[in-house]
Amino acid sequence: MTNAPIIPIYNTNGDADAFLLYPYLFNRGGEWVGFVTPQREVYSVLGEYIGTVTNDPRIVTRRAVDDSKPRLDPPPIPKRIAPPANIPLAPLMPELSHSLVDVLLEFPERLHTLDSGEFREDMD
Repeated sequence: MTNAPIIPIYNTNGDADAFLLYPYLFNRGGEWVGFVTPQREVYSVLGEYIGTVTNDPRIVTRRAVDDSKPRLDPPPIPKRIAPPANIPLAPLMPELSHSLVDVLLEFPERLHTLDSGEFREDMD
């Protein structure tokens, strides 16, 4: 990975619940939970569409589930990161429209690690 900055991704309450080290998305423990496309679309480690990164920055998705997005092949598995010790305070978050939901608040289970989640492959 490059010396790109680690960008905190906040939830609507102002908590940094994820970190973006483009194109990889990590949880607060530094574990890989997804990736982001150049169009700011967020996908899980399994390549399933999750939502979009806003300018706030937070991850939102439509309240009505959109299954039309094709599954993407995830990038190579990154190494775990050490999340920053000091995180800037979240910017003031505008209210979301009724048609959008905050993924990190409402559906955090959609951004799971490779070894967890309801669609992981069963171990023999």
